[in-house]
Amino acid sequence: MTQFLPPNLLALFAPRDPIPFLTQLEKLPHEKHHNQPYCGIAPFIRHFEDPRDAPPPTRAETRDERLERKRREKIERRQTVVETELKLWDPHNDPNAQGDAFKTLFVARVNYDTTESKLRREFEVYGPIKRIYIVYNKRSGKPRGYAFIEYEHERDMHSAYKHADGKKIDGRRVLVDVERGRTVKGWHPRRLGGGLGGTRRGGADVNIKHSGRDDTSRYDDHPTIGGSSERKRELERAYLNSHRTPDKTRNTPDVKD
Repeated sequence: MTQFLPPNLLALFAPRDPIPFLTQLEKLPHEKHHNQPYCGIAPFIRHFEDPRDAPPPTRAETRDERLERKRREKIERRQTVVETELKLWDPHNDPNAQGDAFKTLFVARVNYDTTESKLRREFEVYGPIKRIYIVYNKRSGKPRGYAFIEYEHERDMHSAYKHADGKKIDGRRVLVDVERGRTVKGWHPRRLGGGLGGTRRGGADVNIKHSGRDDTSRYDDHPTIGGSSERKRELERAYLNSHRTPDKTRNTPDVKD
């Protein structure tokens, strides 16, 4: 069949040239530059350090140990800062704490876009307002989400405390409470380890989800409050009245109900 193929295809079936014969080399190329044969590490043991003079082995820190160490250091630094700020914290001499503390309402979880005029319109329904103080961040100048509202009469503050908690303002439900810094003895804000919030106690199984005002475990000197909501408010008012500072005189409103 191959005789019928054209010459260009017949060239593919032609045999190749024979492999040329080469004499054997005396040494391989990698053996020509070595005067000594390969050996183990035994001849080099004398160059090693004496084990008696060697320093003790050091143990490397694992990832979990490093994270735990950083966490402890962060807690210690925070405790040092809190102890320093606790010595300097005096709400009665604070220049921003003006007016009568027993007529002042604390409003938290306020929308950052809520203005003073908006707060005045929402809380003026409970009585005439004397002063509104919105707390701002000293560095950025942005609001921190809480404010203090001072009423003309104490009964109006109690009315707002009773009915305004959970009120929706600019899409957010606010938390309303009394000003405890100057009315409750031994009170500390949340940044100094106090407060009523329960979202920084631990994990999701420890933190509380409801409002700080509903956390009855903060009353350490009497048992847990039970019963109706009106009974809870009565016991809370009695608790606040019993913890008022003795040097603070209570201002009674001039206008009767």
